[in-house]
Amino acid sequence: MNDKTRLFKIVTDDQAKVHKTLYEVYNSLKERGYNPTNQIVGYLISGDLGYISSYQDARSKIKTIDRSKIVEVLLTSFLSK
Repeated sequence: MNDKTRLFKIVTDDQAKVHKTLYEVYNSLKERGYNPTNQIVGYLISGDLGYISSYQDARSKIKTIDRSKIVEVLLTSFLSK
């Protein structure tokens, strides 16, 4: 028997939705020739949807998620690695 404590991680539906949406928005911005990281950061800092292209409904997709939730999921993902 192993004496080490095991961690159990549950990915919530919210987290999965944020990940999926960010990947879709990222890819849409990249296809349009933008620097997706800069554009998404600009949006997250300012709240201005003008940073996100409407190509492939990227703007509509990202505005369905609260910006603070996006930051929370990104931070959690980053710190868990």
